[in-house]
Amino acid sequence: MTTDKKILDACCGGRMMWFDKADPDAIYMDIREEEFIACDGRRVRVHPDLIADFRNMPFEDESFKLVVFDPPHFNRLGANSYTAQKYGRLFPSWETDLKRGFDECMRVLEPFGILIFKWNEVQIPVSKLLEIFGQQPLFGHKSGKASKTHWMCFMKR
Repeated sequence: MTTDKKILDACCGGRMMWFDKADPDAIYMDIREEEFIACDGRRVRVHPDLIADFRNMPFEDESFKLVVFDPPHFNRLGANSYTAQKYGRLFPSWETDLKRGFDECMRVLEPFGILIFKWNEVQIPVSKLLEIFGQQPLFGHKSGKASKTHWMCFMKR
């Protein structure tokens, strides 16, 4: 698949991190499309431009200048919990899935393209992911009350 977009959000969910949730340079992708009232009464809207799996993206090599990868962070959640409903959850094959997703993000990046990776290490430490990815970020930042959310920047070289 070819696209004229410059940015890929590979797991857009409800596009919560975006200031402009309809940025004209971005294509928003997710494995699901749904709208529902969550268990706590809040409305959840997941409406990607493209329904696809981050483990097997339908894009040609070197299609994007920037990729955002914010996959589900939890592998131990109740299927009907608010967190699982809103953000999704990892499959039992999460290690292989995240490695394939990271590799796919790098594949669709142009040379010297940037990958922004977001991870919350409440259940799975960042060190484990970096071991799985086999690559260190250029830099990053911890955020949140307990500094458990990590924003990392990788470059395709």
